[in-house]
Amino acid sequence: MNSKLNLQNIIIAIIVGWLTLFVLLPNIMIIGTSFLTRHESNLIEMTFTFDNYVRLFDPLYAKVLAHSFYMAGIATIFCLLIGYPFAYIVAKMPTNWRPIMLFLIIVPFWTNSLIRIYGLKIVLGTQGIINKALLFLDIIDKPLRIMYSETAVMIGLVYVLLPFMILPLYSAIEKMDNTYLEAARDLGANKLQSFIRITLPLTLPGIIAGCLLVLLPALGMFYVSDLLGGAKNLLVGNVIKSQVLNSRDWPFGSATSIALTLAMALMLYVYYRAGKMLNRNVELQQ
Repeated sequence: MNSKLNLQNIIIAIIVGWLTLFVLLPNIMIIGTSFLTRHESNLIEMTFTFDNYVRLFDPLYAKVLAHSFYMAGIATIFCLLIGYPFAYIVAKMPTNWRPIMLFLIIVPFWTNSLIRIYGLKIVLGTQGIINKALLFLDIIDKPLRIMYSETAVMIGLVYVLLPFMILPLYSAIEKMDNTYLEAARDLGANKLQSFIRITLPLTLPGIIAGCLLVLLPALGMFYVSDLLGGAKNLLVGNVIKSQVLNSRDWPFGSATSIALTLAMALMLYVYYRAGKMLNRNVELQQ
């Protein structure tokens, strides 16, 4: 018994040490750096200032932030519109087919997303698979310019992040109590009414979780914007990368990163509150 407890304590100590060394301390360093001043040769100067956070309200950076949320929001909506029907169909499939479909959803995770984006460039290019197929079918007369556009960035975000939407939706739909749907049918509700009044509210936690799992990473996927969108379709991640690697303005890059983290924390809090409200409503109905 004592040896088992000692092993558990060792494992807990290793996990706590790992999180402290590679999560807590780096975040503390980023927070501290965000309140310092840029130095030409030493990167940072030990002069306390709030200027880095004030700069975030500059129209230039505010525009990039707004554009980032716009792009991430549209990508999230597309993922939801594609992912919800797909997750619903998979959840309603025979039990022996579900693991196969989930396996096919998870397979893309076996390949690095950066490599997949390079592969997507081959598909979307003027000499890519899509344009060649459309030209072969005489649907278009000349190749479409999809690359280096907002559309290309949107396609890339949806392509990479769609599984993050499908999995929580599948979990929520698969766990849904079908007796509510049977009761709705007995009361004369049609399929649309049952979906709006029963299925949608019961799967709301999965919808919110999927939206957060897509929206939050989409804000920082700078390589998708770099490879598919060019310089006109920047995300917050592009600003952070540019400030840290190109301009070498670590304090402002840190402040931008902290601002993005706070936005993510706010969204997670909204998810937490929505989950509590939904559980309270379900308990009241029961």
